[in-house]
Amino acid sequence: MTTPTVVLVHGAFADASSWSGVIAELQAQDIPVIAPPNELRSLATDAAHLASVISQIDGPVVLVGHSYGGALIGIAGTADNVVGLVYVTAYVLDEGESLGELQGGFAATPLVANLKQWTYPAADGTAADEVTVVEDAFPSIFAADVSPEITKVLAVTQRPLTAAAFGEPATAAAWRTKPSWSLVAGADQAINPEVQRFGAERAGAKVTEVEGASHGVIVSQPELVADLIRQAVRATS
Repeated sequence: MTTPTVVLVHGAFADASSWSGVIAELQAQDIPVIAPPNELRSLATDAAHLASVISQIDGPVVLVGHSYGGALIGIAGTADNVVGLVYVTAYVLDEGESLGELQGGFAATPLVANLKQWTYPAADGTAADEVTVVEDAFPSIFAADVSPEITKVLAVTQRPLTAAAFGEPATAAAWRTKPSWSLVAGADQAINPEVQRFGAERAGAKVTEVEGASHGVIVSQPELVADLIRQAVRATS
């Protein structure tokens, strides 16, 4: 039996290093794993970049998406060698659905009122908008169960997400044809837990709910996250 390669996709306001604890857990079990960068520049181009990474991996792949990364694995996960999807406190979009549309059906979290807007040069030379979490609000919104020493660093190393991504429709929903797993963070202040539950139920995912866990559960509880990923790996090997 071939052990799938685990591909970890980070979300907005973070980078691939946020998976460090999870990576160490998986490597200790000899599970092949990579965590490519996510450019956070548009749903379409970010998913295309992820698809290109997947296409260069020999053998089966289990995709794991945190937060906005969940929207990407639902699109890129249609690749033939993707055998499973793991959503971690993530958006689970349907085909034709945007982040804004999914979120709009549920109560807003504190994240919405604590986004700081920046600009960056778009490919056509115009200024485009991007957002990060207000630094002082970052610990309570993103990582309430992570130590203050770590959250201070995370708050100033955020990777911004282009504002346009909130309105882009997903072009595919891989969960319709691939098995999926979902971790719901019960105390998430970034993505409403009800949004996570709705997406997981719609996808028919095997759900693990962690009471009291923040959006940054991949940092605060890497062993638990890695255990869910191992479940997916075992089921698809």
